[in-house]
Amino acid sequence: MTSTGMRTEAEDSGPSGYAAARLRLLQEGARSGPSRRAALAELTDDWLSGLFDAGAEKLRGVSLVAVGGYGRGELSPRSDLDLLLLHDGSADSAAVASLADRMWYPIWDLGLDLDHSVRTPAEARRTAGEDLKVQLGLLDARHLAGDLGLTAGLRTAVLADWRNQAPKRLPELQELCAERAERQGELQYLLEPDLKEARGGLRDATALRAVAASWLADAPREGLSDARRSLLDVRDALHLATGRATDRLALQEQDQVAAELGLLDADTLLRQVYEAARVISYASDVTWREVGRVLRSRAVRPRLRAMLGGGRALGGGKPAPERSPLAEGVVEQDGEVVLARAARPDRDPVLPLRAAAAAAQAGLPLSLHAVRRMAAGARPLPTPWPAEAREQLVTLLGSGPSTIEVWEALEAEGLITRLLPDWERVRCRPQRNAVHIWTVDRHLIETAVRAAEFTRRVHRPDLLLVSALLHDIGKGWPGDHSVAGEIIARDVAARIGFDRTDVATLATLVRHHLLLIETATRRDLEDPATVRSVADAVGSQGTLELLHALTEADALATGPAAWSSWRASLVADLVKRVSAVLAGDDPEEPEAAAPTAEQERLAIEAFRTGGPVLALRAQTEPPAGEPSGETSGDPSGEPEPLGVELLVAVPDQKGVLPAVAGVLAMHRLTVRTAELRALDLPDGVSGSVLLLDWRVAAEYGSLPQAARLRADLVRALDGSLDIAGRLAERDAAYPRRRGIVAPAARVSVASAASRLATVIEVRAHDAPGLLHRIGRALEDAQVRVRSAYVSTLGANAVDAFYVTGPEGDPLPAEQAVSLTRTLEDTLRE
Repeated sequence: MTSTGMRTEAEDSGPSGYAAARLRLLQEGARSGPSRRAALAELTDDWLSGLFDAGAEKLRGVSLVAVGGYGRGELSPRSDLDLLLLHDGSADSAAVASLADRMWYPIWDLGLDLDHSVRTPAEARRTAGEDLKVQLGLLDARHLAGDLGLTAGLRTAVLADWRNQAPKRLPELQELCAERAERQGELQYLLEPDLKEARGGLRDATALRAVAASWLADAPREGLSDARRSLLDVRDALHLATGRATDRLALQEQDQVAAELGLLDADTLLRQVYEAARVISYASDVTWREVGRVLRSRAVRPRLRAMLGGGRALGGGKPAPERSPLAEGVVEQDGEVVLARAARPDRDPVLPLRAAAAAAQAGLPLSLHAVRRMAAGARPLPTPWPAEAREQLVTLLGSGPSTIEVWEALEAEGLITRLLPDWERVRCRPQRNAVHIWTVDRHLIETAVRAAEFTRRVHRPDLLLVSALLHDIGKGWPGDHSVAGEIIARDVAARIGFDRTDVATLATLVRHHLLLIETATRRDLEDPATVRSVADAVGSQGTLELLHALTEADALATGPAAWSSWRASLVADLVKRVSAVLAGDDPEEPEAAAPTAEQERLAIEAFRTGGPVLALRAQTEPPAGEPSGETSGDPSGEPEPLGVELLVAVPDQKGVLPAVAGVLAMHRLTVRTAELRALDLPDGVSGSVLLLDWRVAAEYGSLPQAARLRADLVRALDGSLDIAGRLAERDAAYPRRRGIVAPAARVSVASAASRLATVIEVRAHDAPGLLHRIGRALEDAQVRVRSAYVSTLGANAVDAFYVTGPEGDPLPAEQAVSLTRTLEDTLRE
């Protein structure tokens, strides 16, 4: 039967006719989704219009108005009817009340839920001004019957009120959305979500419509209507499956709802729900940021005009927004990270990762325009990735909680699956486990966030962070996810540019990421075979250290039930026992490599001239997994550029390390790796020269000239250049950003690491001038730096200093401990 036939039957037969037509419509297999909702709304419109016309024959100045979801023409099978009986006040109140009764009682008799009110336009506007929910419902007001002019007048007035009051009402609406999200959770992660009330649900989609109606800001429209339609379709199927007006997708009903929608299973259903919720959540984040920016701008303008005496900006135009550089091609503007005007995504394949890392480190959101521009125009990264791309990924992962928002922005525009194609299988994948509180993909990011807190505990923070990102990547494949994940991790690690040794370590971490917790809680640790089996699987102290940190990060990111002090103590006990077994395999202190001809030449020249000698040269390495001289993946056949190598030779004296580090910081050079060692001169030349081998990169812009670096280094060594003062002045000249809260620096003594010196390990958040501060503190402590090995892994500095006393002997234990405390205090300031 056609919808026209249904309308005729509804009109001719009253409530029973409407009920029969409604039932047939809902049972039609051919109708579903928007078509069925629209047909149901149309059928209901005709029935209610008939009721109104029959009861209001002699009344004037009265109309029937649909509001809320019904006003939008969207009726799910068990939706309530939200109706307003509007009158201009001229009709007799008893007659209006009688009409209301004739309208409401037939609806109740059919068992339909009804939200009703009887008001004049003035009363409706006054109530809307007092109750935000009423105002939101009236924004979707739709005329059903009666005085069309009365309804149109109310709609016009309500929209005008909303737009005039938007600066006040929108913050109220945002707070309402936040409170609801706090109560109901995030739709995109819940196993039993509320499709309407949870964050990213239908209420939020309605809120975005209200923001757009204010003309103050608008939501990203791509995919938003599809996401909203998808949630409405699921709610329709839920109503039909349960026969109830419910919005909660309970576990026991998910298979039936999936079948109603023609989906494979409940997991497919949840993934569809999560994808829709993710679109709405991201659109909400972007929209509310835009609302905040517009409101702040409006609040500032009157004060700015007053300061300028009512005049316009220079040239009569709008003042240009302040732009502050964050990285090459990336700037901060108006509280967001945007692309620099000269940025070229089509020529800079690392730009998306560099922008994301800069945003996460600054604790700022990536602008929607920037992400879309990069998604539309960025070149794909070569295989293997260049070193900078790998480092930027590690920096992004190590930025703590701010990583999440930036990652979601990249994922919303498809950049994550473009960078890591294997991500697609875990994206929005539900975990039907009471312990897990996140989808697989969000759990992986949460694990990286947790791992960022432990980067001071491990010698390779980069491997910890990447293993955190990949440890459950196998859950998108059949079988044991650890076994599948090991294969995927090998491929991903090689693709993003790790060498063979690191690839093997990452594969081991992914394969055995459950080994410690499962063994500690399920096996007898007093049995030597148990400990030996773990030691055999892990293979080395370094891998054990990483696996311990990954285990804790994984558990903490799973949920509150996955980790406890008891579990932590069991795992720590196991790690201690395994470490004892592996202790015999610790490598001896490596011998220093013989100096190259160039290093000898620089050392002799430095000794002869009595001052520093510098050499700058481009530094390259073969692509990951290839021996020197071979290439892979790069069609140009060129080795991968790593930055610039800076060799500095200086006659042995105090203060060399802090002086060189300070000069580099002054020139905005980021130190990626550094080695310092004393070099004995060739036979026939008496004396010693300090040789510093650095790999550096400019924060942004071009590198300074070697002559300029040498001139400043000469001044730093003779004390005429106040490095600390210059760095402090530069910091004061720039506005402080919120940034991330990095874990505190950790300084420790590496026991038994060397027989000839005391090894001080410093693990800290990388920052300009960090190495200068460490070097100055070591100098003030009157210890001699015999050699140093400095590396920057993403945003983490991992430095080892081989120090001795004035006589060249290792430090006494008490002095070594005191030195670590001094360094921690220095880095805390």
